[in-house]
Amino acid sequence: MIKKFQFVGKSLVASESGDSPLWVYINPDSEEKNSLMTNCNIDDHTLSSALDPDEASRVEFGKDSLFLIWKRPLQYSGEDNFSFNVASVGVFLIKERLVLVLTEDISLIDTGAIRVPPLDSLPDVLLTFLYNTVQHYLVHLKITKSIARELEQRISTSMENRHLIQMFNLSESLVYYLNAINGNNVVLNRLRSYAEKMNFGPQTIDLLDDLIIENNQCFQQAEIYSRVIAGLMDARGTLVNNNMGVLLKNLTIINVIFLPLNLIAGIGGMSEFSMMTQGIDWRISYFLFFVALVLIGCFTAFMLRTTGLMGDLTKKKS
Repeated sequence: MIKKFQFVGKSLVASESGDSPLWVYINPDSEEKNSLMTNCNIDDHTLSSALDPDEASRVEFGKDSLFLIWKRPLQYSGEDNFSFNVASVGVFLIKERLVLVLTEDISLIDTGAIRVPPLDSLPDVLLTFLYNTVQHYLVHLKITKSIARELEQRISTSMENRHLIQMFNLSESLVYYLNAINGNNVVLNRLRSYAEKMNFGPQTIDLLDDLIIENNQCFQQAEIYSRVIAGLMDARGTLVNNNMGVLLKNLTIINVIFLPLNLIAGIGGMSEFSMMTQGIDWRISYFLFFVALVLIGCFTAFMLRTTGLMGDLTKKKS
């Protein structure tokens, strides 16, 4: 799908004109790819790199052109099991035309963002789009923080691995975010060094400087969240094991409470024993039976101590 935009005043509006300065390709098919390579003089490898989610962020400068691969966060869905992913964006600035290649349809300019400057030129549109991407990262970081707190509360009372796996997904997502944001930072620094050569205006350069600061702060925030979550993963795993230990302890106490009752009920219900000792007074026969049980128990404990099995069992429990 192709979307075209043109300048009206200080903003962008949709257009159907072939001379529109901004073209957006959304998950282009083979015909649209051929059109893109023909009209913009883009080779197949560069176009494939722009759509590859594993492609690293980079920027290349030509005589009158600019090509960069930018990493942006994908739209989050509740079905993702707390897993946040990133995607690649191909940006081609060729003379008086800006071409964006996306894998999904997103809002290019967020009018509700903290800073939306007047769009006077294509570099302004480009930097505003990159700025909105950084803001998107910050929103996702806030979401990960709230999700981490909720998972901590669930893990404190849970004995399942489900919430722990979700926490692992969250920690893994932050690692991907760190790698993507760091790659974007390299692109911005290189873009800043070529700003004058690309004839960026003073307002555009100021926006680029602010964007570099915002991206650095975003990286630091993601790094802090990643360290906190990763550093407490072992503690959360220990907490789940402790919850299981408390459950087993409670079950053991219940077994100890009912064990004498089961023993008495079992002895009282031994009809075969009563039949075998019917010629002996029941008080004597049952007394001898209890004595035999005590002797067998003492003998078993003695054998365990002699063979060292009891010491091994104690070490395993500890």
